[in-house]
Amino acid sequence: MSIPSGAPAVPRIPEAVHRRRWAILTVLMFSLLIVVLDNSILNVAVKTIASPEPVGIGATQSELEWAINSYTLVFAGLLFTAGLFGDRIGRKKVLLFGILVFGAGSALAAFSGSPGELIAYRALMGFGAAFVMPATLAVLMNVFERDEQPKAIGIWAGSVGFAIAVGPITGGLLLEHFWWGSIFLVNVPVVIVALIAMAILVPDSKDPNPGRIDPIGVALSVIGLVLLVYGIIRGGELADFTIPSVLLPILGGLAVLVGFVLHEKRSDHPAIDIDYFKKPAFSAAVAAIALVFFALMGVTFFSAFYLQSVRGYSALDSGLLILPLAIAQMVFAPRARLVVDRFGARAVCTAGMLLVAVGLAAFAFFDASTPLWVLEVVFFVQGAGMAHIMTPATVSVMQALPREKAGSGSAINNTFRQVGGALGVAVLGSLLSTQYRGQIEGHLDAVPSGARDAAGESIEATLGVAEKLGPAGKALVAPAHDAFLSAMHLTAFASAGVALVGALVVLLFLPGVRKPAPAADSEPERESAGR
Repeated sequence: MSIPSGAPAVPRIPEAVHRRRWAILTVLMFSLLIVVLDNSILNVAVKTIASPEPVGIGATQSELEWAINSYTLVFAGLLFTAGLFGDRIGRKKVLLFGILVFGAGSALAAFSGSPGELIAYRALMGFGAAFVMPATLAVLMNVFERDEQPKAIGIWAGSVGFAIAVGPITGGLLLEHFWWGSIFLVNVPVVIVALIAMAILVPDSKDPNPGRIDPIGVALSVIGLVLLVYGIIRGGELADFTIPSVLLPILGGLAVLVGFVLHEKRSDHPAIDIDYFKKPAFSAAVAAIALVFFALMGVTFFSAFYLQSVRGYSALDSGLLILPLAIAQMVFAPRARLVVDRFGARAVCTAGMLLVAVGLAAFAFFDASTPLWVLEVVFFVQGAGMAHIMTPATVSVMQALPREKAGSGSAINNTFRQVGGALGVAVLGSLLSTQYRGQIEGHLDAVPSGARDAAGESIEATLGVAEKLGPAGKALVAPAHDAFLSAMHLTAFASAGVALVGALVVLLFLPGVRKPAPAADSEPERESAGR
């Protein structure tokens, strides 16, 4: 943002902190990288971990799912609370605590002797990660002046996208050379370096007037989010959102969260000021973040099956093929602010959502022989679209709140992203599974009746049964590919539809080009003018 002529720039950031702001951002990026990367890295190792000892630990399918989901459940459930604690007791303290717990959980997970231990240690990692994720963005808001925040947030957002994409690549490389525990142990040296760098470089900051703590609000937020995310995960596992074991936790979670909102509106010391959601720009930005991750995480889920099961690529090769998505985010996210300055957040986010929708819809036209360069272009387009959504949307969320409430803003931003992503995997994964089963059932007559139900669960299950049947199972391969492609096409259109809804939301509610504020309106204490 340019400073109006005659308006003096009065920085609130101490000069010593301002000088090392980019070094601080680098440390925050490394902390963020391992936390986000760990969300996707385990997916590559599930087959190895399922193998009997000494190769793996003999985990069943259900145990593998909970090794992934225990992290997500604890992480999503505590994000909001962790952000509040950062504002109250100090973001540096919370960041150091979170990264330390995450590192300890990683070391323990690497040497798990049983699936139960792995699930418990993954939950511990999720506990630590919940304190790291919102603190990184909150610290960023307190070491950069307002005019530099969009650039710093762009780099932050690009790091998130990069980590999601390189997780499978990192996992594949480690598994090719080391045992399965290496995917967790690799975090430990990064954590040690990050702890030392944080202690030296990162300044502490907190809300100078936090008010009384709101234990009821904190408890309601944790219970509501845990129930909601558990129900979403369970529904995705069973590919059925109508059974009581799925409906009850989802409805219970929503009811508790409604109670949380009502309590916060009546409380004289709320955990979060619900009135922020009355600001269209704030609510639209939060919704955009949730919707884009809903669409993207669902597609990331089925694109892995498409590349590995239909196209026959290894986990490492599949990860490398998705690299253009990461590259596009790293290139465009830090520069998105320049486009926003010229065209406004509304136009940029709408165009970004439309690019994501186009990229998702393209999957509806892929088949077993689609040229690789087409896939690479589509992944690049998706990454470019995401970069022009995440940066302006995150800036809109974070700059709508006072700097003192940066932890709360970051927690809201990340909670909606996490819940949106979990919903995307669950809902779109369920749609994919249901459609696939309907397409493949007519081709399973050759499968023994006892294995028929399991063989129709997924393309991996069908191909696994086909392999066990030997020559007789070869007839199942082509129908399995055709059934999956048909299911993927429908799911791709559904994903694109969600992205179009997101485009409509930001078009209607995000602000357009901001007009420069007159000099008289420059208020240093509110940071309307940056450095």
